[in-house]
Amino acid sequence: MWKWVMLVLVMMLGLMQYRLWFGEGGIREFNDIQARADALEGATDTLKARNDRLAAEVVDLKTGLDAIEERARSDIGMVRQDEQFFWVPNVDTGKGPAAKTGVVQP
Repeated sequence: MWKWVMLVLVMMLGLMQYRLWFGEGGIREFNDIQARADALEGATDTLKARNDRLAAEVVDLKTGLDAIEERARSDIGMVRQDEQFFWVPNVDTGKGPAAKTGVVQP
């Protein structure tokens, strides 16, 4: 009689261990979820750093004229009144309109 009771208890313990390690919500699934969360956290850190850089650029554009001038030079090829503009045809540096121009300060 005690043999059967012990056998049933050992089988139940084995079944509970199986569910703990391999079943739904078990340790294996927990480790998989933890690995995915770590990977997403790394991606989130990268995006947060990018957002911080963009926020700093927005503040710089709102408060300082130097940042606005730099953007105008690089994006649309702005030239100040006290500069001389030289256009060199058939030269492509691949860096936008301002890179194609030769701006010389007198």
